[in-house]
Amino acid sequence: MKLNYAVVGTNDMDASVKFYDALFEHSGLTKIRPSERMTYWLMDDFAFAAALPFDGEPATNGNGTMVGFSLGSAAEVTRLHSKAIELGGTCEGAPKQRGPRFSAYVRDLDRNKICFAD
Repeated sequence: MKLNYAVVGTNDMDASVKFYDALFEHSGLTKIRPSERMTYWLMDDFAFAAALPFDGEPATNGNGTMVGFSLGSAAEVTRLHSKAIELGGTCEGAPKQRGPRFSAYVRDLDRNKICFAD
C-alpha cells in the first residue's frame, strides 16, 4: 500500500497557491487547478492539494495532523524550511537530526503542519 494523495484546507486559495507554487518551484511538480475550490501539484503517482472545504465552513488545521515530504537530502530540508518561513510560514521545528532522519517542521499560511525530511 502507498499513500495516493494529501490535501490541506485553506481559507485563501490565492495565498495558498502563491505559497505552494514558490515552495515547490524547483520540485518538478505540475500544478493543475480544475476548479476555484481545489489546486493540485502532481508528479507520477504523487499528488498534493490545497482545497477550500467542500462544506463551505472555514478550513482549520487538524491537531496532530501533518503532511510529510521526503526530500532526499539535509540541504534540501534546510532550503525548503527556510523558503517556507520566507513565504510567511512559521517554524515548528528547526532543521536538525531527529533519530534516523534529518528533518524540519513548518506551518503554512493556514497553520497546516508540514514535515520536510531527508
